[in-house]
Amino acid sequence: MKEINSLNLKGLAINALNNVFDMMLDMTVEISDADSQEIINGNKIVGSVSFVGDLMGNVSIHVGDTFARIMAAAMLGMEVEEIEGEEVNDVLGELSNMIGGDLKSRFCDIGFSCQLSIPSVTSGSDFKIESRDWMQRECFAFCYQQHTALVDVFIKSGG
Repeated sequence: MKEINSLNLKGLAINALNNVFDMMLDMTVEISDADSQEIINGNKIVGSVSFVGDLMGNVSIHVGDTFARIMAAAMLGMEVEEIEGEEVNDVLGELSNMIGGDLKSRFCDIGFSCQLSIPSVTSGSDFKIESRDWMQRECFAFCYQQHTALVDVFIKSGG
């Protein structure tokens, strides 16, 4: 088994993001140099899943309300105007689950056996999600057209 510190966590997360967005949304996203702490103003939606096992952690996708509706419409084959709030939550939960599932598969292939939690979704305009005491963290912005969002991944050795 490899050491957690030797993992190319950002590369694995970018690959997972690209795979899911290409396959499920038919969207090509680009990694952005935007300051990940300042990219989403106003209402946002965060979908996340956790890992537990030899490796523990969390992956979350933070998306502004407008971009979330565009993503939901793309995944469900609907017009943006037809999208309801619950559909957005379902899609964000499913996208975080698929990105997390891709990462989990890569972790297991490398030798870190782990399980994936069910997804959770949080939305609002005045909240912050923080995690502490992790061995590795990668947070990066990505964009599609004029919309920017971010992926945040934390990992550490499991029990």
